[in-house]
Amino acid sequence: MQGDNHRVPQSKIENRKSKIRDLPVADRAAALGLSEADVAVLRAGLSLDQAGHMIENVIGTYALPMGVAQNFVINGRAIPAIPMVVEEASIVAACSYAAKLARETGGFSAGSSAPIMIGQIQVLDVPDMTLAQASLAQAADQLIHWLNHDNPSTRSKHAKAVGIEIRELGMGNGEFGTPHSPFLILHLLYDCGDAMGANLINTACEALAPRIERLTGGRVNLRILSNLSDRRMAWASCTLNAASLLGQDEARQSPIQNPKSKIVNSIIEASLFAELDPYRAATHNKGIMNGIDAVVLATGNDWRAVEAGAHAYAARGGRYTALATWRANEAGDLVGKIELPLAVGIVGGATRVHPNAQVALKLLGVQTARELAEIMACVGLAQNFAAIRALAMEGIQHGHMALHARQIAAAAGATGDEVERVAVQLITEKNVRVERAKALLTRLRSSL
Repeated sequence: MQGDNHRVPQSKIENRKSKIRDLPVADRAAALGLSEADVAVLRAGLSLDQAGHMIENVIGTYALPMGVAQNFVINGRAIPAIPMVVEEASIVAACSYAAKLARETGGFSAGSSAPIMIGQIQVLDVPDMTLAQASLAQAADQLIHWLNHDNPSTRSKHAKAVGIEIRELGMGNGEFGTPHSPFLILHLLYDCGDAMGANLINTACEALAPRIERLTGGRVNLRILSNLSDRRMAWASCTLNAASLLGQDEARQSPIQNPKSKIVNSIIEASLFAELDPYRAATHNKGIMNGIDAVVLATGNDWRAVEAGAHAYAARGGRYTALATWRANEAGDLVGKIELPLAVGIVGGATRVHPNAQVALKLLGVQTARELAEIMACVGLAQNFAAIRALAMEGIQHGHMALHARQIAAAAGATGDEVERVAVQLITEKNVRVERAKALLTRLRSSL
């Protein structure tokens, strides 16, 4: 559990310069109220020795940019900086822009359910399905008590088994190309507290397996958690003032009599497109995960597990659909909502081992895993709005290209002030290509 000593005092941050982007890169971390030791960690990153204890056959480390999204207010609490690890240009800026609009109307409202995860035990060759299910139901309380109190490998002060559910899966002859008799699936429900919980659940399923075999007379095969963590949900919503959706210049230049209504309608139409069409929904949801994954990575959580759960949940009704939706309220303002499984923790795993993750959690000031999940849901909704607005207004490449041009300039060999000078010319020419950047860089250097 993260104690108060892991938080950066909010007043300390708010007294600093709010526009982090206007500061030199080297000064930004300190301006957020982080200590010299924290700044040193962010600059040094994961050491080779630390990496060698995390995975096998380590030969080095691989760095990605860590930025901070700003302007977020969630459940009435201002969060001056949300750390995001991502390589794609425009994501951090887009989240900050959307959060700024939401802040005008009170920010985001968010919530979450208890951190319940599901472990699955597959039981095959069951001689009597009815008797097996009855035996498991009768023994459920005893099995839960044994896990929580009597088994040393699963006894914990911070997590506990809370329920058992039983399902039967039938497979007819030739179904999926492999005839097989029906089998039982036992769902072990675990309250994981502030941990993601994968290791604990897998340990519990493996410990329970012999007892399940004795109770059912069957044979246990797989014993593992499910990443469709639909008992561990997070949700968020926000209202965006329609008049703020257009910048002042855009509003003045628009030939439409009521441009704010047009942008609201365009965003709603884009939302409906994603809700109805899986081809659009895949890209819609990818944009959401652009934001969520970046915070998951920054805090040392398992982005692959989060991705798997989110996309499986999007298809829960038999058709893949949007995770976030947008509608107009009676006042004509835009209301966004998102709900998805978010199995993340603030203790254990890479969160405990990776020094950068510890600094990220300190910056966020979260006290529980549920609070972290709620922040991620808000970031996902903000990122979704920013992407849809860009698509509905000027096309996704308009704002993206300015940042992309800097990457191209750097890839061509530009350094320092050269990057911005080359990038500006690339955008002016509408020719954002490495070959052109190299030519501009050569010309720039020859003129000095």
